[in-house]
Amino acid sequence: MTGETDLRTLLASMRPELLDGTYVFATLAPGVPQPEGLEPMMLFREREGMTLILTEEAARTMGLAASFRCRMITLNIHSSLDAVGFLAAITTRLAAAGMGVNPVSGFYHDHLFVPAERAEEAMGLLRELTAESGS
Repeated sequence: MTGETDLRTLLASMRPELLDGTYVFATLAPGVPQPEGLEPMMLFREREGMTLILTEEAARTMGLAASFRCRMITLNIHSSLDAVGFLAAITTRLAAAGMGVNPVSGFYHDHLFVPAERAEEAMGLLRELTAESGS
């Protein structure tokens, strides 16, 4: 299962889905263990510490300082990990609207974390991009 690599197919066939909930980004300093019972959506280790993407509620419950209130959009198409230009086309479209985005790629799908208050706008822009690519 290698996923789709053709850019036009990816853009024309993606089905963006806005997931429920509000997410935030938090960090733990090197050597600080992840709080017991915490199940982040994503965990990534960097030299400076561990980045967590988790629900706003979980961050509050665990007493973690957090930033970037966002919503998660899953791009429902199995994109290949070596597909060229897919996220570039998407982030360029959102950037043209003055919107920051934090993309995360999983094995099967790409996910976008967009400002919570602009999530519906982001969905509209993604639908437009899909429609234009299918023409």
